[in-house]
Amino acid sequence: MDGNRWYAKRRNLPVGEGHKAGYWALMSLLRYCWEMGVKYVTVYAFSIDNFKRSPEEVQTLMDLLQEKIEGLLDKESYLNQAGVRVRFIGNLKLLSEPVRAAAENAMKATANNSKAVLSICVAYTSTDEIVHAVEESCKEKMDKIQVPNGRKIERVDKVKTENRTVDHEVASNGLVEEVKVNGKQQHEIPQVKLVDVEKHMYMAVAPDPDIMIRTSGETRLSNFLLWQTSSCPLEAPAALWPELGLWHLVWAVLNFQHSHHYLEKKKKQV
Repeated sequence: MDGNRWYAKRRNLPVGEGHKAGYWALMSLLRYCWEMGVKYVTVYAFSIDNFKRSPEEVQTLMDLLQEKIEGLLDKESYLNQAGVRVRFIGNLKLLSEPVRAAAENAMKATANNSKAVLSICVAYTSTDEIVHAVEESCKEKMDKIQVPNGRKIERVDKVKTENRTVDHEVASNGLVEEVKVNGKQQHEIPQVKLVDVEKHMYMAVAPDPDIMIRTSGETRLSNFLLWQTSSCPLEAPAALWPELGLWHLVWAVLNFQHSHHYLEKKKKQV
């Protein structure tokens, strides 16, 4: 959702007014998406890098975010009436306590909605998501590592002697999976596989996107869904985010439909 600040600057408005205009643009586009049968929408609302902006702008964004999130709790809100489930994606512990609490309440309040899913990425970057997934995968594997005497490994030290190299387990009453002598495997070591990493991605709750729309004519992804968009076409309309409308969305869908067969063929070749 790029271009809110430029939108305000071009109209001599406070930056906060640009972000509010961006919110109303989002509400309009969501209506169009649901009417067109799009079930999953993911928006990039706030990057971890955005915390580097001026404290005044960050606070304005957080206040607006909290206000709009709390509005989702109203049963009369559009998203509730449309049966939309809301998920907040990212490193949520970086958010202030009031914003994080509001996000958690909104997710609980819409948990039973099933007609569509709106994923809102806040305090998110793709690199942070990947690091998180790898760390969680490693922790999961370490919990499964076992040795015959039932000790749990805290670390493995390599010890070289004159004739051989032995991996020594440093344990604490728990579990291993393997020792190697001169590089020969004595027990099976659990390996972190692609499926393990993908299971722990923040975005594991939604399918990979079919279309990526980056406004303001920008063609860079800005650390957004890098893992999930390897086969995803990028639309880069010149319009700023608050200017995005129905025809921009229809054009993106038509372009996707035109190239869908080719994209599916390329996916099968990977």
